[in-house]
Amino acid sequence: MNLALFDLDNTLLAGDSDFEWAQFLIEQKALDRELHEARNLEFYEQYKDGTLDIHEFLNFQLKPLARHPRVQLDAWHREFMSQKILPIIAPGTRKLIEKHRLDGDLCIIITATNRFVTAPIAQALGIENLIATEAEQKDGEFTGKVVGTPCFREGKITRLENWLDAHNLTWMSFLQSWFYSDSLNDLPLLEKVTHPVAVNPDPTLKNHAEQNAWQIMSLR
Repeated sequence: MNLALFDLDNTLLAGDSDFEWAQFLIEQKALDRELHEARNLEFYEQYKDGTLDIHEFLNFQLKPLARHPRVQLDAWHREFMSQKILPIIAPGTRKLIEKHRLDGDLCIIITATNRFVTAPIAQALGIENLIATEAEQKDGEFTGKVVGTPCFREGKITRLENWLDAHNLTWMSFLQSWFYSDSLNDLPLLEKVTHPVAVNPDPTLKNHAEQNAWQIMSLR
């Protein structure tokens, strides 16, 4: 058996679901535009240049989940999927996923974006296995806090290995492994797999991929 790992934002999607979710909430007037739009852009730039403090960002990104009842959040998310996400699924995404599925590979989306935002996206893409940052819930409602290790940078390796262990698997269970990502932030996990693939990579990842003869591809 082989393992196929997929980053989500700017990889399978031609955009960032975390960023778009915050922008969507601003459009719904659930967040104040003046207070949140500039901060959202600032965090997005920090992510792209590799300087993001993940805990500071999650404090910003998860708090809105605690301000609204789950039923309202779910209703918003359905609109979010149709308005923001389905239009930015990269043209080559479904074909790539189907290739690995037909090959019998274990397919997993592994993303720093929280599960509330990403679980419906993974479902829409037909991937049942999702490793994401976990937002804390009490009695079905979000608290605005994170649970466990954020699925970011080296945290992706930690979360993946915990997932594999929970499913009685290890790295040695797989003859080959792929990880598709666009971001310099995913270099730790890219360096763990047998087939690292840079997808529409940022400049740092593109340079690293070229120096190490990694595959570079576009899904757009």
